Amino acid sequence: MKKLLLLSVGLLMANVYGQRECGTTEKMNEFFARNPQALAKKQDLRNYLTSKNTTGKNVQNVITIPIVVHVLYKNGTQNISEAQIASQIAVLNNDFRKLNADFNTVVPAVFQPMAADMELAFCMATKDPSGNSTNGIERKSVASNFNFADNYYQASGLTAWDPTKYLNIWVGDMPNPYLGWAYLPDAAGYPEDGLAIGYKYFGTTGAAQFPYNGGRTATHEIGHYFGLLHPWGEDDSLCGTADNNDGCADTPATNNPYFGGNVFPDNTNTCTPSDNGAMFMNFMDYVTDTEMALFSNDQKTIKTNTMSGPRASLLNSNGCAFLAVNEVEKANSINLFPNPTTQYISIASPLAKINEVEIFNAEGRLMKKAVIKNETDKIDVKDFASGVYYVRTYNGKDFVKSMKFIKK
Repeated sequence: MKKLLLLSVGLLMANVYGQRECGTTEKMNEFFARNPQALAKKQDLRNYLTSKNTTGKNVQNVITIPIVVHVLYKNGTQNISEAQIASQIAVLNNDFRKLNADFNTVVPAVFQPMAADMELAFCMATKDPSGNSTNGIERKSVASNFNFADNYYQASGLTAWDPTKYLNIWVGDMPNPYLGWAYLPDAAGYPEDGLAIGYKYFGTTGAAQFPYNGGRTATHEIGHYFGLLHPWGEDDSLCGTADNNDGCADTPATNNPYFGGNVFPDNTNTCTPSDNGAMFMNFMDYVTDTEMALFSNDQKTIKTNTMSGPRASLLNSNGCAFLAVNEVEKANSINLFPNPTTQYISIASPLAKINEVEIFNAEGRLMKKAVIKNETDKIDVKDFASGVYYVRTYNGKDFVKSMKFIKK
């Protein structure tokens, strides 16, 4: 009877307030259509992000991410308060450090050992890209017919602060059925990189509306920003297909999202039914804010690889605080990814300046020289023969570090 009552409440909530919908898959499909060169590199990057054998390591254990919030409002209600924004940052700092008060009550005991402290902290930017003091909030009044979904990051909205140094969040009038979306690390450095969220689903106070007034929409979308997929992988994927894979062995595979009112254990959407059922209380599923409460250890692996690779430039952002490191830390921060590869390599060097790369084959013959600016630059190696290659990196005329990679 209790289970039936909870299910009925969940269904009622979904009918009255609408189900959680994330637009990340749709937005990434649009991104890849606009950028076919990124689509060609998608699988190489995914292999790197989900690998447990990558060599890159972050210098800090807990990484602080500077946030800028761009508020695009059509009326006073949408012009959300600083208090509402602050409430969202507080939720992020609890959720990504496994300090959320609802962890023990929402996460079943059998899943608790799989839960991870993601070792990410968030702060509002205190310096803008020009070095001027800021509170990390931009506001702009837009017309009542402003198309938020397509134009939020355009000049008609508010353009991103340097996306290699800041996590950009746009808040506005999100169109139905979406609560928000974010761009995966494939889009690192592009003008749209970051996340967009409806003003009714951001934070825990002010204009935030039940049942999505727990700040978990931003938690979910920032998970995507750091490389996490939904537990079912790509949308509309079938069990056993290549797309039905989030790269995490500790999140049971499902073929559909879970919404509100689930009771543990639940095998409704699991690809392989088990005594524990689905981890529907994972932050990357679609349940309501009060029903999600953990990231998993394998999801943390993806986050760590993301911070060692395509988002490593966030490590040297001084948007929140000055970063002081020694020469050993600078050298250890340098990482080559993806490795192995079929299409390209990038060099993540967040703490040591690198501007030139030389690639040699196993016989010592110089194959390619490239000038690079940051981790988003990709060096094309798709025409290289399969084998082992060696990379030398330079800052001007000064040698910095040597690495190697495998071309498949």
